[in-house]
Amino acid sequence: MRGVVFDGKRVEVVDDLEVRGPGPGEVQVAVSAAGLCHSDLSVVDGTIPFPVPVVLGHEGAGVVEAVGDGVSHVVAGDHVSLSTLANCGTCADCDRGRPTMCRKAIGRPGQPFTRGGQPVFQFASNSAFAERTVVKAVQVVRIPKDIPLPSAALIGCGVLTGVGAVLNRAKVDRGDSVVVIGTGGIGLNVLQGARIAGALRIVAVDANPAKEAVARQFGATDFLTSTEGVRELLPTGADHVFECVGRVELVRQAVDLLDRHGQAVLLGMPAAGAEASFVVASMFLDKSILGCRYGSSRPQRDIALYAELYRDGRLLLDELVTQTYPVEEFERAVGDAEAGKVARGVLTF
Repeated sequence: MRGVVFDGKRVEVVDDLEVRGPGPGEVQVAVSAAGLCHSDLSVVDGTIPFPVPVVLGHEGAGVVEAVGDGVSHVVAGDHVSLSTLANCGTCADCDRGRPTMCRKAIGRPGQPFTRGGQPVFQFASNSAFAERTVVKAVQVVRIPKDIPLPSAALIGCGVLTGVGAVLNRAKVDRGDSVVVIGTGGIGLNVLQGARIAGALRIVAVDANPAKEAVARQFGATDFLTSTEGVRELLPTGADHVFECVGRVELVRQAVDLLDRHGQAVLLGMPAAGAEASFVVASMFLDKSILGCRYGSSRPQRDIALYAELYRDGRLLLDELVTQTYPVEEFERAVGDAEAGKVARGVLTF
């Protein structure tokens, strides 16, 4: 079968991948569509260290082909969105409703794939850049069949991370002020999360002025090409600032833009050893710097919620899919993403 493999030196679309069948508590999914997220590219450039060879992709949707023993919430033929969260479901963090903190869901890559008889790693417990993948049952969430699968694919990372950061981690409230630095796939979802939460002022910041129209479509009330003008719009600072780029100087700017009791939420992915600084005294008025893993999501609940918000016209998905590419055109998809031509490119099988 076809898939996108990174061997540590180059990325290649191959046609000789194999994947094993589902074991107990697992599901085999025929992937229909998968979003090209910056995290996939971060594996290639070394920002995210990961063992190789590896099948990339982690934001996908498709159709259930087979289920292993003990799986009852989905059956063959169901349309599903995939999450990357292979949590155990039984530890203290899972029991508290914090599956993103499950230690069994972090740093334990499996090898369900083979190529030429050699094992190949699975990225983010998912590997959606393959015609078929095998995941834990907890990662598979049934969605209505009237949701287009290219749109549904984006729920599993961009929407869970961006909207989840607003609703679950920051808990933005009605009337709050929000600044979003970076309006890529994650930033756009932060914008619409803030809109859904009822934020009153939503300021999008992106160096590319061509992104203003789509930022406003997703919920921005204002658009700036740098953070320098934020204080003119919000003289006392913002209740929430989301850094969605992953640059340490922007982390500092996010902290500096906070009002009293404000929160800076870090979503961008800098290099693994990157360090940021801030003036300690500036934090004493109950300000906070929050990390956020995967939107502090509970995928079985949240994916179903976002699917219904989409069907109700309140959450935008189709508008995120600015271009679809056959998997064979992976290199063109990467080029368009790096050039900022697309909000989210989607690979199709």
